[in-house]
Amino acid sequence: MKKALALTVAAAMALSLAACGSSDSSSAASTTSTGTADTASESADTTAAAEVANKDKPLVWFNRQPSNSSTGELDMTALTFNDNTYYVGFDANQGAELQGQMVKDYIEKNIDTIDRNQDGIIGYVLAIGDIGHNDSIARTRGVRAALGTAVEVDGAINSEPVGTNTDGTATAVQDGTLEINGKSYIVRELASQEMKNSAGATWDAATAGNAISTWSASFGDSIDVVVSNNDGMGMLMFNSWSKAEGVPTFGYDANADAVAAIAEGYGGTISQHADVQAYLTLRVIRNALDGVDIDTGIGTPDDAGNVLTDDVYKYNADERSYYALNVAVTADNYQDFTDSTKVYAPVSNQLDATAHPTKTVWLDIYNAADNFLSATYQPLLQNYDDLLNLKVDYIGGDGQTEANITNRLSNPSQYDAFAINMVKTDNAASYTALLSQ
Repeated sequence: MKKALALTVAAAMALSLAACGSSDSSSAASTTSTGTADTASESADTTAAAEVANKDKPLVWFNRQPSNSSTGELDMTALTFNDNTYYVGFDANQGAELQGQMVKDYIEKNIDTIDRNQDGIIGYVLAIGDIGHNDSIARTRGVRAALGTAVEVDGAINSEPVGTNTDGTATAVQDGTLEINGKSYIVRELASQEMKNSAGATWDAATAGNAISTWSASFGDSIDVVVSNNDGMGMLMFNSWSKAEGVPTFGYDANADAVAAIAEGYGGTISQHADVQAYLTLRVIRNALDGVDIDTGIGTPDDAGNVLTDDVYKYNADERSYYALNVAVTADNYQDFTDSTKVYAPVSNQLDATAHPTKTVWLDIYNAADNFLSATYQPLLQNYDDLLNLKVDYIGGDGQTEANITNRLSNPSQYDAFAINMVKTDNAASYTALLSQ
């Protein structure tokens, strides 16, 4: 998977930029990685960064791909903002299919005990993270496709919440059928909703906890399986209800607490290879700032021996997007995933600071309270920024408004590059407008 992309702007930048780096932060306020360079070097770096127009500096979107939240159409204006603009995420559809298959496999393997009230209906409830987020849409579709509950609308699986569907009459889904050991079982989505709190934050674990309390009080032992679009919501539902009831719960992200909980009955989760994603987020910036081929240290070994293989990522040139590939984490392999913040060994070699001088990066996390981003992704970024000689300022948002983040991008000229995790996928222009001034 070799990609020879011309990086003319980055090459020009490489002749004039220099900086310093390391990191340590997890708060909602802006926290700067400490670094090891002296004051003179930092001063030179700030001057060099200011010599390049902000609109020409490397920009990486990550975790939230610029796109229309209603249609899922990619925002190619944002993805091609300049010659050094990319997106880093994971293969949402591949991961969604894995999650759905993981749930189905569990049901088939445990069919003798999973139907708690023995009514012949395998009932599941679904916690939806954000109805306008492509990843959430994909996961909802993946589960419904695997369990046979999917209904197509205009050629795509309907991903809308059903509210309550105990009688199987909801139009957004249908009853599925599983043939297991010569017997036919109905599969029904009993309930689903977007987990959005009163302040507007989505993927909200507390809201999921309230939902499972309501659902369990209403449906009781009709609930045989709990499925969540992420581990943050899944773990709160597991700890507050399904663990005590022995109801398997499935999430997504392979957060450390969720992986550990598999030993206690958590059904499984999906690793989106956060270690690879975090590396790619900063590696693409490093390459652009160095003025080297964008594939360096990715599909092609760098001078320190860092390289990824095709089985852990893919690149889509038309979308200017790098996608990490997903792995199902279940009772069979969870012990291999207990440390979610460990750097990926094939790309864990320190770059020579002489050949790769330290640069400064402004990076935001859309919600400082997001379980996956704060407990897994940011710690990984903070490990890689040292290895890649990048001095990163980490900005934690409130998960509700873009302005909570953009208001802290008031001095872009002091940075060499930017890594942006939006609150909403539609809002890329809020950031590019600031960089274009």
